[in-house]
Formats: sequence, C-alpha cells, structure tokens
Amino acid sequence: MKASAFVYPWDVNGDPEAPARIAALGTAQVTLASAYHSTRALTPRHPRHRVVTAEHAAVLYPAGDRWSGRALRPYPAGDWAPGDAFGEAAAALADAGLQVHTWVVLAHNSRLGAEHPDTSVVNAYGDRYPWAPCIAQPATRAYLTDLAAEAAVRPGARGTELESLGWYGLAHLHAHDKTAGVGLGDAGQYLMSLCFCPSCREGYGAHDLDADELAAAVRAALEPVWRGAPSDGGWTGVEKLLGEAPANATRAWRDATARTLQEAAVRAVREAAPEGFQVLLHADPVSYHCGANAGVDPAHILSVADGVVVPCTGGAGLLTPFAREGREGAVLAANFTVVSGMGGSPATLAADAAEARRLGATELRLYHAGLASDGDLDAVRSALAGL
Repeated sequence: MKASAFVYPWDVNGDPEAPARIAALGTAQVTLASAYHSTRALTPRHPRHRVVTAEHAAVLYPAGDRWSGRALRPYPAGDWAPGDAFGEAAAALADAGLQVHTWVVLAHNSRLGAEHPDTSVVNAYGDRYPWAPCIAQPATRAYLTDLAAEAAVRPGARGTELESLGWYGLAHLHAHDKTAGVGLGDAGQYLMSLCFCPSCREGYGAHDLDADELAAAVRAALEPVWRGAPSDGGWTGVEKLLGEAPANATRAWRDATARTLQEAAVRAVREAAPEGFQVLLHADPVSYHCGANAGVDPAHILSVADGVVVPCTGGAGLLTPFAREGREGAVLAANFTVVSGMGGSPATLAADAAEARRLGATELRLYHAGLASDGDLDAVRSALAGL
C-alpha cells in the first residue's frame, strides 16, 4: 500500500538529514503543511531547536496578489516558518525522491476569529467560537475557497489534502481546553455546535425555522444535559433532544452548506492545478460531525474529490461507508497516528494496516514523521517494510 507521512516545513528546513530520514521510512510520499493552524510541536531530532511554537494560523509560503485589499486574508507565518518555508522543504524532500502533496487547514483559525469576530460560529447561548469560522457566511466561503486553491497548488506539489473543509464546532482540541467537565455526548456536541450568526439564522428561516425559537429550544434541550442526563445515541439522540422535525431541518441546512463549500473549494483547486493533480479531503462519513475531519456524505464527496483521508487510529470502521460506494479509482487513505505519546500504536501498524485494507483502504497516512520518536519511526519502518 502506498503510504504518506505528514510533515511540517520546520521539521525539514535547517536539518539536512531530515529528507533522507523520512524517505528511509519506506513512504513514497509526504504530505507537507502549506497552511496550518497554531500549534506547539516537538522537533526531537532537529539540530537547531526542540520546540516550535506556531503562534497563529498562517500560510507557510508568501501569499499571492489575490488578497490585495481584502479584509479576510491569510496571515503570514512568523519566525517558525519564514519566507517560502513550504517551498524550501518541498524541494529538499523531492530531491530525496519523495512525492510532495500539500496539507491545507481551512476552517480552523483562531486569529481570524479574534480579529474578525463576526466570522465566528455563535452558539445558542450567544458564545462565539473564535477558532471556528462560520462556513455559511459569503465572505468566509470566498476566503476559504481562494485559500484552498492557493495553498493547495504550490510549485512542485502533485496533489493536496484539505483538512477542516466543513463545519467546526465546540470541540477544538486545543492544548488548554477545559470543556470535558460535562459529558455532552454526540448529540450534545451537535447542539453546542449549531451556529446562530446572521447567515445561519437566515438559513434556518429558509427551512421554516424561527432562529430565536430554535435557539431557545436548543438551550432547553441542553438543560438536562448540563445536570448529567445522557445525550448520546447518534442522530437519534439529537432528534430526541431537539425534536425530529427541527433537528432534521438544521441538518439539511448545514449539510447543504458544507457540500456546496466542498464543491466550490475542490473546483477552485482543480482550476488552479495542472492535470492529474490529486485532491483529497480529510473526512468523517457522518455528515453532522464537526472538526478537522469534516462530516461528509460519502456518495457526494467521492463524486467531487479524488478520495478521502479517514481517521483510523481508534479503529478502521469509518472506512466502511466510503468503501460501500464502490467508487472505482477513489483513494481511501487510512490515517494512523504513529506517535506513541499521542495515543498512536506504531508497533501494531502492520496489523492495523492489514485490517484497514480489508475494510477498503487503498493507501496509508502516517501522523506524524516530525513528531515521532526514534523508536516510533523504527517501528514504522519495520511495518512498512513488511507490507
């Protein structure tokens, strides 16, 4: 199975041994970040540093002229990725024989929310989520579509993987999150992720929902949850809390909003890219789910993109809905965390990959070649050699 390892430019730039070390893992490809959110990352083998702090979401290359005069525009990186950091790393990796694909994070940007608060998701209580741009807003959609095209189609790249191309909600996975005190469950997470910005309020109205009444209903539905009542049960749990008709109306609005953005972004990438350029989405097969792995309808997204990257660290079952579509030539990439300290299990990668293949995976993704310890990389190398 073809495998690709995720990499940041700062894992490579300034470390002349990094490209050969990554190539020696046995991967044919790297997925190299070109637009990324804020993070604090270890670089355990770099000769110049051990911790890189990316202070805000940024593009890791010089942004183009298309952004001139626009209020919403990508931020340049600071000293963690100066100049054309992506281009420098991409060239070094290509010289080591690796095919380079871009890794583009889209609707996840805390600095955008801080500087342009009206772009953020607003929950039923009026709380803003600055990390989560509302993908229903026309200006935000235009920004994300143009960012997808520019950040995806970098010189030397043969394809792209688009992350967070859909709704982001309450779950942020931030290092200092303190939101787990009440078990919201799948249904509670959905209700806390519903947006009530002006664009979404108008969208609910188009589905015969009064936004004020809907927000009140969400708050009423969540009140027992705050006191400890369960809110699991998948979509049936949402319908139980909110009522079947309003729940399905909100989902219809949000699903359509995400689908049309995904179509527009993929179309923009294809228009900017050379022929044969591969476009994949990081995806979850449950369309109402939020986050980095955007909730999608499998049949729809496989008719739009060349395939998907699916989270499989906790098990490869999420591949099944995509595999059932039987889409000839579609890439179904099973994404495994191979950093032991982040919950990965590189020692079982060979067995996990075999199970993923049985469930329909055509490729592997390995998160993350720059973050993993030497021992983890040794395990990955052994596993890939046996596939």
